[in-house]
Amino acid sequence: MKSESKPSVCVVGLGYIGLPTAAVIARAGCTVLGLDVSQKVVETINRGEIHIEEVDLDGLVQGVVARGLLSASTTVAPADIFVIAVPTPFHKEDGDHAPDISYVLAAARTIAPVLKHGDVVILESTSPVGTTEQMRDMIAKMRPDLKVPGLTHDTPDIAIAYCPERVLPGRILEELINNDRSIGGITPRCARKALAFYKRFVRGECVTTDARSAEMTKLVENAYRDVNIAFANELSIVSDKMGLDVWEVIRLANRHPRVNILSPGPGVGGHCIAVDPWFIVHGAPDETPLIRTARGVNDRKMHHVVAKAEALIEAQPEAKVACLGLAFKANIDDFRESPARFVASRLARRFGARIHVVEPYAAELPIEFTGTGVLQIDIDDALETCDILIVLVDHDVFRVVPLAERATKLVYDTRGIWPDQPRVVREEEARLKLAV
Repeated sequence: MKSESKPSVCVVGLGYIGLPTAAVIARAGCTVLGLDVSQKVVETINRGEIHIEEVDLDGLVQGVVARGLLSASTTVAPADIFVIAVPTPFHKEDGDHAPDISYVLAAARTIAPVLKHGDVVILESTSPVGTTEQMRDMIAKMRPDLKVPGLTHDTPDIAIAYCPERVLPGRILEELINNDRSIGGITPRCARKALAFYKRFVRGECVTTDARSAEMTKLVENAYRDVNIAFANELSIVSDKMGLDVWEVIRLANRHPRVNILSPGPGVGGHCIAVDPWFIVHGAPDETPLIRTARGVNDRKMHHVVAKAEALIEAQPEAKVACLGLAFKANIDDFRESPARFVASRLARRFGARIHVVEPYAAELPIEFTGTGVLQIDIDDALETCDILIVLVDHDVFRVVPLAERATKLVYDTRGIWPDQPRVVREEEARLKLAV
């Protein structure tokens, strides 16, 4: 790494994490090349524009591109620091939820030919334990001329580390800077090299550890949240069965000084909480009954919501229905693993043109809605033309709808955004198909 000047950086993957990360690093004064397989993404960024929705990201990208600090390409080039931020999905089709680290290994293959003495390679993608070592082994195989950490008794030519992102969509830029970071090196020397880089733009505390511990830490953080959300979702199903308002029960229970129950919803989505716990389960299947069960509870909640919504819609055969939201959480355009998308698409296949979708962060409906006859409308049209409102996402534009505009509607609120709604549907009403 250059000591007399700021390092050049290559960020591999310009998605929801990679692009904000590249822009923040560029703002710190480093020259950044963003690498992506999509020519469309590359062209968009080189125009100073963005292809994802994130607060304040458009102005930041426009500024650093204009200053010549950020550019994008489909072709790798030499740099001092390589940050890998590519997807790490799991295999759904095999039922085993096996992690797929092929994108990580492909990124390692891409950068290996241009690595030189002194470079630092950092993996940020959420990964199963041992992935950083697999990436190291691939680089070593492709570049036998380099001394690689953990595989040499001499001073390594390069440093390799793992540092997972820890951000909340909608607040990514702020949290990239202010949140603490866990930096795991293949060796302590590798961790120190990566630490020096992150201190250039991170105000939060940067804690060094080994790569495997850092990988597990990221998985544990999301599994912890998944388990706690599962408790809230299971509580909501129990409350439905007993004719109780789960939001009132949680509000009262949380007055206990040592109780903090999270909010239930239609399930759990996103590329983190809905995916990462499976990486732990896959790594230790016999030792993870609680984590596996929590995943099952949260997945089953989606089917519970579908069944309840279907009963409600069947009870009102002439009613038009608006599904409010498709994103996996509020005020973002990320639909990965979204329970709202799952519920809405199931209803669309069952009821066709009776279903309407309101999603302010989507220019068009996802592919699974093709041929269903479902229309995408805005919230004003939904309030004017639809008789049933199914709240699946707590977007701000939905939260601010006053009671006067929805008082006559039949509402199934899976997010609890309208506590003043006088006609909130309870399970018993839906089950008995009562006309409200």
